[in-house]
Amino acid sequence: MKFAFDWLILRFCSIFLLKGFCAELINVFIMKTPIELDNPLLKDWTGPYGGVPDFNAYKVSDFKPAIEFAIQEKLEEIEAISNNGAKPTFENTVKALELSGKKMDRIYAVYGIYRSNLSTPEFNVVDTEMSPKLAEISDKLYQNEKLFSRIEALYKSEEKENLTKEQQRLLWLYYTDFVREGAELNEQDKAKVAKINQELAGLFTAFSQKLLAEENDQYIELKTEGDFDGLPEEFKNAAIAEAKERNLSVLGCIGNTRSSIEPFLTFSNKRNLREEAFEIFVKRGDNQNENDTNETLVSILKLRAEKAAILGFANFAEWSLSNKMAKDPQKTLDLMHSVWKPAVEKVKNDVAAMQETVNNEGGDFRIQPWDYRFYAEKVRKAKYDLDQNEIKQYLQLENLREGMFWTAGELFDLGFKQLFDVPVYHSDVRVWEVNNKNTGTPIGLWYFDPYARVGKRSGAWMNSHREQQKIKENVLPIVSNNCNFIKGNSDEPVLISWDDATTLFHEFGHALHGLCSNVTYPSLSGTSVARDYVEFPSQLLEHWLAIPEVLNKFALHYKTNEPLSPSLVDRIGKAANFNEGFATVETISSSFVDMKLHLTTDIIDPHAFERKVLSEINMPSEIVMRHRIPQFAHIFSSDGYAAGYYSYLWADVINADAYEAFLEAGGPFDKNISERLYKTVLSVGNTIDNEVMYENFRGHAPQSDALMRARNFPVES
Repeated sequence: MKFAFDWLILRFCSIFLLKGFCAELINVFIMKTPIELDNPLLKDWTGPYGGVPDFNAYKVSDFKPAIEFAIQEKLEEIEAISNNGAKPTFENTVKALELSGKKMDRIYAVYGIYRSNLSTPEFNVVDTEMSPKLAEISDKLYQNEKLFSRIEALYKSEEKENLTKEQQRLLWLYYTDFVREGAELNEQDKAKVAKINQELAGLFTAFSQKLLAEENDQYIELKTEGDFDGLPEEFKNAAIAEAKERNLSVLGCIGNTRSSIEPFLTFSNKRNLREEAFEIFVKRGDNQNENDTNETLVSILKLRAEKAAILGFANFAEWSLSNKMAKDPQKTLDLMHSVWKPAVEKVKNDVAAMQETVNNEGGDFRIQPWDYRFYAEKVRKAKYDLDQNEIKQYLQLENLREGMFWTAGELFDLGFKQLFDVPVYHSDVRVWEVNNKNTGTPIGLWYFDPYARVGKRSGAWMNSHREQQKIKENVLPIVSNNCNFIKGNSDEPVLISWDDATTLFHEFGHALHGLCSNVTYPSLSGTSVARDYVEFPSQLLEHWLAIPEVLNKFALHYKTNEPLSPSLVDRIGKAANFNEGFATVETISSSFVDMKLHLTTDIIDPHAFERKVLSEINMPSEIVMRHRIPQFAHIFSSDGYAAGYYSYLWADVINADAYEAFLEAGGPFDKNISERLYKTVLSVGNTIDNEVMYENFRGHAPQSDALMRARNFPVES
């Protein structure tokens, strides 16, 4: 997964009343209870940069009492603002909401880190109990009639016209969010929605925990030296280290994560082991055991359909897209279909070349999904004289991280200074101050957690632990990038694949979106944009990995420190679109299934439904969906990407068109274009309608032809 944090819950947890607003509550805030005094999660963040989380002080046992205390405080705060007898104004209603709730914000930031990065059986017990309670808070907020009446009155008043554009946008966001979440429903229907939301929160947690257990508990054992045949040396060493970490009495171990399985499928000469690795990966959550997710996800889909109906929508997809750029589910399906046919044609041609290789080698089998990456690599090498393992020798994680820093400096004048005195939640985590390199002024903190480990969910993601704002004072953002690269031996540099390097730049794009934010109100800050727009900055930054200036400076051989040869850089460029058909089919098939799941209101059989949809679009048999239904965490661990996985393709259209702006100008480091990108996209958060925001940058609406050109697909005249 490229981008995943629970945006809705973060928004819910950021909406509170300003402390001290109600005189009746002043004494409550001053008189600290023993829980508040003793619980480190309830204390202000202290130290530099406006305070940082004190991870050295937190324990799992702190979460429940801290959350319960903060919930009660929040409910009291909501009641205070709702019962204010004064005429609703922006100051006493919306601004007050924006300024408050710091305690819950801090708690939830740490809670999210534990949920994604430090999951343990002890924490899972707490998470299971607390998730529905956290969902309940949002319902009590959105279903508070007095609070909504104040927001509605302000939204429909003449005073609105006297607000700044940013204030008007924030008021619009509050009003539309309240309406969308059922503020205008009758009491009976409000109760139904609240019950559904709490049930969903519990099911999301159950799905996530089951999937993580599958990934932690399953692996491939490498028992003989022959089992390592074909694996790059550094990958072999990482497999040996993994076996030792798990205390297994075998030579090596391949963990059940994408960062481990995909390289194994690419390089292993042992076809039987490739098949075994493929099977455990694609069957996560689908093994008819205690961690099977099928029943859980069916319940999620049923509840989503019920909720959508109560809220007045034909299906969940229509409800989900009501606040997205796309708006209409059919528009997303049309976009998918427009790219699907040329992608499938490219796959057919690629498979034919692979099959020819199999036949020439005397193989008596047809290409299967566990063969695809292996033979694609052979074709790549034959066609372009380009071996992924050869490239990998130059892709040192730390060098590429420095390459990202350099790129951000060239584009946006950002500097990075590593800090060694900031508490972290794991020894793998490091922290950097991000600043304006010309003035030295700090703009935020960047936490980096790059390695896979037991208890950490798979994939890669960005988190915002504190949103930028300047409503009263300048509050610096704190963001993190989290990946699952294979750590290997401590005395060797960590080498990553080209795909992993792309992921690294992608997630850093999300981080820059959060760090460069320059808005007043936290609810409009950074990445708080429409889900199908948020992937645009991240996917755009991927382009800079392949820029010769970056490769020549930072793609250095891990033994010789020599840069990539001009010939190799040239070959990388020529092979840039190789296997694009596979990547497109893999992702869009998941997007089709996601959208179809949320367009139906029927109770589904996951296996039958998956087969039906894939049959309808003529899915190539040699490829499986990037995320099969039982392991589709994007859409079943929260509502975040539900009926929204198309967002990656949607954003790809935007990013391809945007990158052409650089190419049409002075090149990828053109100062005028990068400055415009900063001023019109990265710094403005959600203060402007996202479509207007893009047009402010590009001068026109996104053009899908750019994507077809980028992927070397035919462009219809």
